[in-house]
Amino acid sequence: MITSTAFLQDVEALSVGKKLPEAIYLHRDTLAIENAQLYQFALAVANALKIDNNAWNIIKLSRRQFALSLLNYPSFYTDAYPALNSSISVDLGKLSHRVVDYSDSANPPILHRKELMVLADNPHYNTFKMITVEGETAGLYENTRLIGFKSSWEAHITKHGYVLMDGRLFRASMLPETDQHDIDRHKTALVRHSLSSPMKSLAKHGFFNGNYSLFDYGCGRGDDLRELQCHGLDALGWDPNHFPEGEKTSAAIVNLGFVLNVIEDKHERLEALIGAWELTEKLLVVSVMLANDEFIAQFTPYKDGVITSRNTFQKYYQQAEIKSFIERSLDESATAINCPPRAT
Repeated sequence: MITSTAFLQDVEALSVGKKLPEAIYLHRDTLAIENAQLYQFALAVANALKIDNNAWNIIKLSRRQFALSLLNYPSFYTDAYPALNSSISVDLGKLSHRVVDYSDSANPPILHRKELMVLADNPHYNTFKMITVEGETAGLYENTRLIGFKSSWEAHITKHGYVLMDGRLFRASMLPETDQHDIDRHKTALVRHSLSSPMKSLAKHGFFNGNYSLFDYGCGRGDDLRELQCHGLDALGWDPNHFPEGEKTSAAIVNLGFVLNVIEDKHERLEALIGAWELTEKLLVVSVMLANDEFIAQFTPYKDGVITSRNTFQKYYQQAEIKSFIERSLDESATAINCPPRAT
C-alpha cells in the first residue's frame, strides 16, 4: 500500500490531468500510463470496496488530503459534455467512503475540458480540444460556477445565445424545426450576438481601420454587417436565403465565412468560391468547419458530407483539403490562418 505522503507526492508529480486547486482529474487509462503505482493503488482501493473495475473510468485525486474519488461517466467518449452516473468518494485517512448515484437525476454533474484527462496521442484528443475551444470562444467558461451541472450549463448556453447541435456549439437559430426531408440550408444562417470568428480575425489583424471596404458573401442574417456598420465601416453583403436583394459588389475584402461547408452541391460550392473571388480586390477570406474523421463518423453520410440533427448539410474539412480546393479552383496560393473553431 502507498503512504499518504507518497500519494500526495505522486499526485503533484503528474504531468497531465485536469488540474484544479484541490484535485486532479484523469481518465483511468491515462493514469495507468502516467503512474502505474497510483493506478494499481486505485485498483486496490476499488477491490477492497468490492467495486467493479468497469464501474468507473475517471479518477479524482486529492491534492490536499489522502483521498480519491472513482467516477463513472459512461458517455465520456460519446457526449461533448458527459453526465456523471455515479461516484465513490474515498477518505483513505479516515478509512471511510461515500457512494452517490446520479443515474436517475435530472440535473447531474457534467464534465468539461476532457482533453486534459487523456494523453495527446489519444484518438479523441483533438475532438475534445475542439469542443473546449468552442466553449471558450463562446465565453462560456468565464464563470465556472455556472457550468458544473447539466441544467445550469444548458441555461448558460441558452443565455449566451447558443445551442448544442450534435455536440458542437452554434448560435441559436430563430427558425422553427421542420419535419421536411429536404436539406434545410437556410437553417445554417445563425443569429449572432458578436462578430463571427473570421471577422474577429480580420479585426485582430488591423483590417477594420477604415481603409478597406468589405463585402460579406453569404452574410446570413447580416449580424456581422450590422455590427460593422454601427462602427462606421464600409460593409455590404448578400445572402441567397436571407438577403437575396443585396447587390453583389466588389470590395477590398470579401468574406466567404462558413458558406462552402453548408452547400451540398459541389458545383454550387465551386460557383460560390469563384463568385466571391471575382468580387475580391485585395483579400478573400474563406472559412469552413474543420473536424477529424472520428468526429465525422458519428453522422449520417450524405454526398461528400453529412446530415446534422437539424437536417442541415455539413461538409467538414481538413485544413489541407480546403487549402488545396481553393488553390486548385482559383489557381492562386492560399495562406492558412489559425483561428478558433466555429462557435458562432
